Parts: sequence; C-alpha cells; structure tokens
Amino acid sequence: MSWGSEQQRYQGYEGYQGQQEYQGQQEYQGQQGQQGYDYGYGQQPDPYGQGRQPQIPQQYGHGQGYVDHGQVYVTETAPLPVTEPEPAADAAVRTEPSPDAGEPESPAADPAPKAKGTGRDRYFDALRAVALVRVVAYHTFGWAWAGLVFPSMGVMFALAGSLMAKSLERPALKVVKSRMRRLLPPFWFWGFFVVVAMLIHDWMPGWQIVFWIVPVGDPPGNQWGIQAWEILWYLRTYLWFVLMSPLLLKVFRKAPLPVLLLSLAPILVFQYAWQPPYNRFGSGLTDFATFLFCWLVGFAHREGVLQRLKPALVILASLALLAYGGWYAFAHQAEFGTYDLDEVPVAQTFWSAGFVTLLMYFKAYYNVDFAWLARFKRLDRIVTIFNGRAVTIYLWHEIALVLAVPLIDQFWNVPAFEKWLPLESQWFMFGIGWVLIWVAIPLVGWVEDVAAKKKPKLLP
Repeated sequence: MSWGSEQQRYQGYEGYQGQQEYQGQQEYQGQQGQQGYDYGYGQQPDPYGQGRQPQIPQQYGHGQGYVDHGQVYVTETAPLPVTEPEPAADAAVRTEPSPDAGEPESPAADPAPKAKGTGRDRYFDALRAVALVRVVAYHTFGWAWAGLVFPSMGVMFALAGSLMAKSLERPALKVVKSRMRRLLPPFWFWGFFVVVAMLIHDWMPGWQIVFWIVPVGDPPGNQWGIQAWEILWYLRTYLWFVLMSPLLLKVFRKAPLPVLLLSLAPILVFQYAWQPPYNRFGSGLTDFATFLFCWLVGFAHREGVLQRLKPALVILASLALLAYGGWYAFAHQAEFGTYDLDEVPVAQTFWSAGFVTLLMYFKAYYNVDFAWLARFKRLDRIVTIFNGRAVTIYLWHEIALVLAVPLIDQFWNVPAFEKWLPLESQWFMFGIGWVLIWVAIPLVGWVEDVAAKKKPKLLP
C-alpha cells in the first residue's frame, strides 16, 4: 500500500527491496547519486526496480515506484506505525502508520475515553506507544515477521477510527477542520526541511508539489530523499479516512455488522477482479481498502457494537481472519517475494482485521483502561510523551535513523569507542536513532502544540 505505515524498507509495498548490512568501518556514503539516502540500515528503497524484485510483479504498486513527469513516487501499503497521526496518526505513523497524536483533538487522536484518575484512556495510549516503537524497529531492522507480531498500522487506524467516531458527536465539518489543522502544520514544518534538502540535491518539482501542501495524494520527491518522504502514505491514507468518516459513520450506523464484514470485500475485488490504476489514486485506493476494516472496527468499539457480541463469536471470527491472513502471506511468498504483511495487501487486511478486533473487543467487553500505568510513573510519563508527540515521532523517526549512520561513522575515529562500543550492530544504531528522536521531540514537537492552539511546551 503506500504505506511507507510503514515502510522504510518495506520490501515491497514501499518500494523497498533488498537489505544492506550496515558496516561500521565503511565510510559514510555520499548522498548524491545514491538510492534514497543509501545509508544501509534495513532495506533500501528501489523505485526504479534495481536490485531484487518479486518474482511476479504486483499491480498494486506495493514496493514498486511509479514515475510521473520525472518525479519518483513510492506506492506502499504499510508501519506504519504509525502511525498512528494515531498520524500519527490517529501515526501514524501510517509506517508503518503517522501515528495518533494522542492529545485531545489531535490529528490522529481525539480525546480517548477517560481512564480512572488520569482523564485519558491509557489502554489506547499504551497501544499507540507500542505501535510507534514497532514502526521505528521495523524501519531499522526490516524484520518481515514484525507485522505478524504486532500490525502497528492496523492498530493505529483502529484507534483513529474509534477516536474519530467520538469526535463526530460534534458537527462533522468542525471535526474535519480540527483534524486537518492539527495534522498539517507539523507536516508543513517537517516538509520544509525535506523539500529544501531535495531542491539542493537537484530535485525539479512540477505541479505535483501541491501535494506537499495537502497530502491527499503521495507527495513527489527525488531518489535522494526517498527514505524521508516514503512514510507519507500514512498521512495521505489518514486524511482520506478523516474526509470520508462523516459518510462512513452514517452508513455504518444503518447496519453495523454487515457493513463491517463487507469492508473486507474491496481488497479482494482489487486482488481478483479489478486492479486500481498504477498512480496516486490507485495507490491511495489500495491503502484505503487495506485498512478500511480497521477504521470501521474503531467505529464498532465506540458505538458499543463490539460490547454486545458474545466472546465465543468474536474470538472464532478473529481467529478465522488471522488464519486466512497468515495463510495468504505464506502461500503467496513466491508471488510477492516475501511474507511481510507490508508487501501483501490481502494478508495485511485480514491479519490486521483479526488482530485489532481482538484488541478492541478486549477493551470494550472487559472495560480495560490500563489505569495501573499510573503506579509506574516513569513508564506512564513515557507513554504520555509518545501520545502527545506521536506526529513528531512518526515524521522525524526516519530522518533520525538516517542521521544515526554518519554519527556512528564518527565514533570510529575514537579508539575507545571503536574498541568498546558495538558500532557494527544495528541494535546500536537503533539506540542512537532513539536518542536523536528524543532530541527532536523538544526541538520540533512544540509545533504540535501550536497546531492545537495550545501553549507550546518542550514536552507534553
């Protein structure tokens, strides 16, 4: 999907194929003329089809780039985390997913149901935090199995759907404007640096640059900067859901369960009957279909539909969805070149559907709120920061991972570091990446407060 929700090296959806091992002793490779940043962490994007390709090219655009007037695009379908913007979302982020912002009325997250003593639903907050960590880990290591363990983009879209349904208790137009207001300024701030850097590196934009203003379509860019902007599929998909939610919620309320079940049909139609065009619209349509069930199961949670269902029915249905999604991923490895859910839209749809249904039903039926987090003040504080800066973490995590490589290269010049630090380890780069993310949070995270018309803070 165009999920970049996930995909820094989504070996397929995101135009990421193949893996390059990071060798600490190697000198920092120049960025000019390289694919993406070519830093060698995780899987590298390959929009021109260089390197390993799936044995049977897919027509979804997963993992393959498309060219439009000289611009390079990545058509992903996945970690997102995401996320949730839950953008955030609500990322996404949609890493997978941007990640949900986690703040009341945040771009990817409306105020969640109040938890005991905290004013927030810490169950949702904890899931969003885990989704963001999983997105960063996936973009560092490129683990094909990561989506099976925790489909972060599906989780972030489900959380966003629940929060959106809650927000739509107010006038729809006001809610949509609020969502866009909270999402776009952080995106513009981040995009300014990415666009200027690409212009310096010989990018010549066309009229498609308008998608850097409102990303309802994949923003264009050049090869040099692809590792920074490929994650924007999540923001685009999130905006589609936000714009469509007033209508989706009306339709859902007329026949909740039939609509929820029918939401699995579009991705099957795209796979077996009609394939979307290989362009921005087709890429967006595929991502929308892939996560439609997750968004609607968020509606089902908020509307009380899940709570009325019997546990045995929900568990059996969820296991059936998981079984089909898992079977499809492994049965079609030859076709897609991997079992990575981010590369296989049908598998992603059904696996995420079963996974998030269990998570949301557990919340609805047992009224779980994770209020116990308050007893662990440091952990509770970290969860709060993750949710208050979800958009920032999602947007800036790729750049942090990219910058980690030249920084580690400098460590080799210090004999003590060379001897005692695991400079060749990707785990070390993962740690340095998180250090840079935590530096970015107070430096640029205040933009989320400005977008929300709040007093800017270094930390939420």
